[in-house]
Amino acid sequence: TQVEESAINLWNWAVTKHTGSVVNDEQRAKLRFVACRLVCLCEGSDPPEGTIRRQILMCMKTGKGWIDIGKADLADGFLEIAMSSIEKLYAKLLKGSDGEADIHVHKADVEKNLFKVLSYQAESAVAQGDFQKAVMCVQRCKDMLMKLPKETCYLSILCYNFGVETYEWKRYEQSSFWLSQSYDIGKMDMKYSVGKEMQAKVLRLLATAYFEWDCNLYLEKALKAISLANQENLHPAGCFLKMKILLKSGASDEDINSAVAEFLHHEMSLDFCLNTAKLLLEHGRESVGFDFLKSVAERFESSPDLGKITLLHIEFLLQNKRELLAKQKVEEIIIGHYTGKQLLPEALNQLHIILWDRAAKHYEAKSYSEALHWYNYSVSFYTPGQIDQNLAKLQRNMASCYLHLKQIDKAKEAVKEAKRCDPNSIFTKFSVYKIAVMEKDTDKAVETVIEMGKLAEKSSQHEDKLRVDENTGTNLLSLAAQIALENEQQVVAIKALEYLSEHLQDCQQLFAALKCLVRLTLSKVMAENEEKSVTYGLNNTFSAAHKRLAGSFTEEKFTGDMRILDAHWFRKVAWNLAVQFRDYPEKMRDFFLLSFKLSRFCPSDKAVLIAQKTCLLMAAAVDLEMGRQEVTPSKQTELLTQALQHLQVCKEIWKVLKLTGDFAKDQTETLLLLYEFEARSKLNDPTLHDLMESVWEQPQIEVKTLEIIASLAMESPARYPVLCKKALKGALNLHRKQTVIDAEKFSKCLHSLINLSLPTGLTDLDACVLQEAWDYFEDALSVVSSTDAYPEMEILWLMTRAWNTGIFQYTVGKYKEAEQWCGLGMRFLNHLGSLKKSYE
Repeated sequence: TQVEESAINLWNWAVTKHTGSVVNDEQRAKLRFVACRLVCLCEGSDPPEGTIRRQILMCMKTGKGWIDIGKADLADGFLEIAMSSIEKLYAKLLKGSDGEADIHVHKADVEKNLFKVLSYQAESAVAQGDFQKAVMCVQRCKDMLMKLPKETCYLSILCYNFGVETYEWKRYEQSSFWLSQSYDIGKMDMKYSVGKEMQAKVLRLLATAYFEWDCNLYLEKALKAISLANQENLHPAGCFLKMKILLKSGASDEDINSAVAEFLHHEMSLDFCLNTAKLLLEHGRESVGFDFLKSVAERFESSPDLGKITLLHIEFLLQNKRELLAKQKVEEIIIGHYTGKQLLPEALNQLHIILWDRAAKHYEAKSYSEALHWYNYSVSFYTPGQIDQNLAKLQRNMASCYLHLKQIDKAKEAVKEAKRCDPNSIFTKFSVYKIAVMEKDTDKAVETVIEMGKLAEKSSQHEDKLRVDENTGTNLLSLAAQIALENEQQVVAIKALEYLSEHLQDCQQLFAALKCLVRLTLSKVMAENEEKSVTYGLNNTFSAAHKRLAGSFTEEKFTGDMRILDAHWFRKVAWNLAVQFRDYPEKMRDFFLLSFKLSRFCPSDKAVLIAQKTCLLMAAAVDLEMGRQEVTPSKQTELLTQALQHLQVCKEIWKVLKLTGDFAKDQTETLLLLYEFEARSKLNDPTLHDLMESVWEQPQIEVKTLEIIASLAMESPARYPVLCKKALKGALNLHRKQTVIDAEKFSKCLHSLINLSLPTGLTDLDACVLQEAWDYFEDALSVVSSTDAYPEMEILWLMTRAWNTGIFQYTVGKYKEAEQWCGLGMRFLNHLGSLKKSYE
């Protein structure tokens, strides 16, 4: 009892709260569901009549609640309980009745609930697509109408709603069934009928369902339904639908005329008449349509909207290629415009659209004189001196026609008018530009392109009510470039493409523009030998390509393959430019670096890795070369640091590249070492000695490499005598190991070592220093004795250095050392050739 009482309280709370909009329909359905389930669970074996009635009501309303929120499957259980409870109630009432009269009363009482439950079950079945169940439920309801005549209207509208739902689902067969049922039920009892307007509405939808289902197959049924609808209640929609059905069926002009006559006697709106005329003319019924338009014009002669009829007449004359008649009509309107019979503003706007559209068609067909004829009609409606943006557009269009006809002066006049009306429009600037190009006025054309570029930039930054399209600026700049190229004005084309590349969003278009810009700029370089003046522009172009390639790609049309192809194109051209600018080291380096950066967007195959390595080596080489010649220390440091950065990246690429094949004969390793040594030594890098430790240990190092290292170690601003000496000793050892010693190279290496070990002019030398130098002289003597190829001037130099060292020892009283070194010098004397006698 407590549960039941709580459930009823919950039910009542849901009702009151829903009335106050505290809970929504779905929340109320859930609350009813809970309350109803609890009440059903509390039912005893023999519940009293009041309990059963309450349960019937609650189950019906719960089921209906679920149907109304689109969850018909949850309604079925409750509607079944309601049906079962109705049976229980009827049995209970029969059991307590006192005769035939009571039975009739009870039966009528129960049937009202039964009718409602059946109608709800029909709704649920339709919602769930169970057509057969819905038909069965509605049929039972229909059978009960004799006893419940007041429900006729409800059931008729219910069937109409079923018809609407199934029509929207394009289930035309089911829809036609339900609409037919609705109409039939509506006729059953005139006292409780839905009324003629509703019956006509049902029949119109029925006719539409037949028409859309299969017009050819159900033509008669559709016509019958719409004729009945018009008899019940004549409505513009019914007349229009009948016309559509007749036209679709291919009815004769006579039948169409009869249908038209039917509603001409009734008061129909102008818009309805115009729509009917359009329908007739669109279906090729010109004679009926034009006759109908005449009669409509007569009927609405005094209407301010009369112009709409004339406009429709003009439109269809043009569609049927009766241009001469259309022109006559337009001229009549122009005369009327100046004699007090003006069109309403809306109709006048529509006329301008028609005139411009016709002019545009002639323009596309290259009939420029005819296009001007139609544009002039439009101009006729503007007063002299009037400022209007549409007039500016009209004058621009006329200027385009004049340009095609080579009538430059008239084109200028038209553009002048356009500037008066809309001076800051990018379209007006474009018209000025076209004239400048045709007149070969390069300065004016470039100036106008710059103005267009600024306007394009402005429109992309600010939403502007005059802005027609976000791509307007780029489209016009693209056209400007094309026109300049067609007229062989490269300077103008380059300027247009430069602005275009700044604003294009479409990747395909952007890369096409950038490629074109590169080609044009290069051809200008070749033609005018203007390397210095155009490299800046080229750099900007390549930087723009790099920036876009580095961006994220969301365009479906611009695939990954396209991105790679474009990256390859730009990297190869940058490489070729670097080679071309070999006489301009800084530019050469910049383009090698650009080529490297662009190659980063290509797959890292062997060819690309080799290209990347070469680009970085070349860039480093250029920076080192410029560093050698630079006198400003800060600038020199900057160049050497840059070179070092390029080398670090190059080393990483070289590691990967070595894994792809045999590079035994490749000099990259040596170049990397020499370049890095030079950069670090001149930067006085503390890590230089660590770098060289790994070098001394290399078994395959070449003599030439060691000699270059020795030279670089002492090249200003570097000064590393210890490293220089170590490199020279290594080179000397390698010379000794050769089967046949190259005496000339050996002599140079030894010369350098002796110079380092035995500085000129010093007298106070350590014994160990003298011993080291003595050993080098002994080495030289050994080689001199074994070959005739040792350069005589080097022998002379060795002799002189040894003798002078002895003399320096003598001057400080070291007579023993003096005798040794002078004796060493005299040992070289025997190996001199023609010079021997001079020194003996």
